[in-house]
Amino acid sequence: MPRHTVEIPRPQPATTAELATSQVEPLAANDDSTRLMTVMKADNPDQAPNRARRHVKGLLPIDALTTNYPDQEGQVLLSVVLSPAAAAVIRHAAEHEGQEPHRFLAQVISRALADHVRREGENLDHALRSLLTRTSPDRLVTAVGRTLTTGESTC
Repeated sequence: MPRHTVEIPRPQPATTAELATSQVEPLAANDDSTRLMTVMKADNPDQAPNRARRHVKGLLPIDALTTNYPDQEGQVLLSVVLSPAAAAVIRHAAEHEGQEPHRFLAQVISRALADHVRREGENLDHALRSLLTRTSPDRLVTAVGRTLTTGESTC
């Protein structure tokens, strides 16, 4: 059976006790323990988050799970458990649009992410234009290069 990586994003760092869960199901944490990774055996990427949720249920609070690598359509899969009220709202909105709830939710999330990327790009463009009114392009590029390579941000 193939193996698939699953990420458990955390709003706060995992505690030492939560990380001890790795004795039950191997988990790897990033440097601040806000992203945990595990590898699950599953026939396909769709099954991996569900298996991970079952394995750590009750041992670790989980809001969402994602696959770490895109599937064959280039999509990273997201697994969330919705409250009954949220599920009902989504089901009603999906029916209104004539869609299945999971497809409706996927479209809403995709649109929201696209809007976020667009706004982030606009904000960056605005910040760069503002910086370029106070410094030259060569000094700005030099500062960016220095910050990216050394972490130092002074000119």
